[in-house]
Amino acid sequence: MEETHNPHPPILKLLDVSLRLFSVPLTIASICLTVTNRQDNPDYGTLEFHNLSGLKYMVCISAIAAAYALFAAAFSWLRCFAAKAWVFFVSDQIVAYLMVTSVAAVGEILYLAYYGDREVSWSEAYSTYGKFCVKMKMALVFQALGFGCFFVVAVVSAFRAFSIFDPPLPSQHLQHQSN
Repeated sequence: MEETHNPHPPILKLLDVSLRLFSVPLTIASICLTVTNRQDNPDYGTLEFHNLSGLKYMVCISAIAAAYALFAAAFSWLRCFAAKAWVFFVSDQIVAYLMVTSVAAVGEILYLAYYGDREVSWSEAYSTYGKFCVKMKMALVFQALGFGCFFVVAVVSAFRAFSIFDPPLPSQHLQHQSN
């Protein structure tokens, strides 16, 4: 495969940077809602985000995603980094996958909070910690929207990384050349 010079449309760069920057307040909102979430119950005690490892995981991933989004948005305008499409492609894929795992972790926590799991004697917690669950649901929505931004960014960076190469030749064309 030969490398060709294929300048990317400016709209792709604008979309890329815009989505990166748009994901920052979403992930920060998710962090703020999660870290400040707390509810007291006289019968069962206080529930805070650090009591659940899935929420701590989401906070860490959100912080990584927000920092990476700012870093990548800033460095995508520099020529020396903008030419490194593969670096952005790989790192965007990693962050997108981390975001989807954090969404899944919090989704599972919320599912158990709302419905419980009778097979393992885990009762629902919504009736006891309703305010906590509602704030977690809002944090999950922000995290899912942040993931949506990173998903589109990952698709755009994949296009940018792979579009610099010529498409493969059809197999019939290769057979005629070898004869």
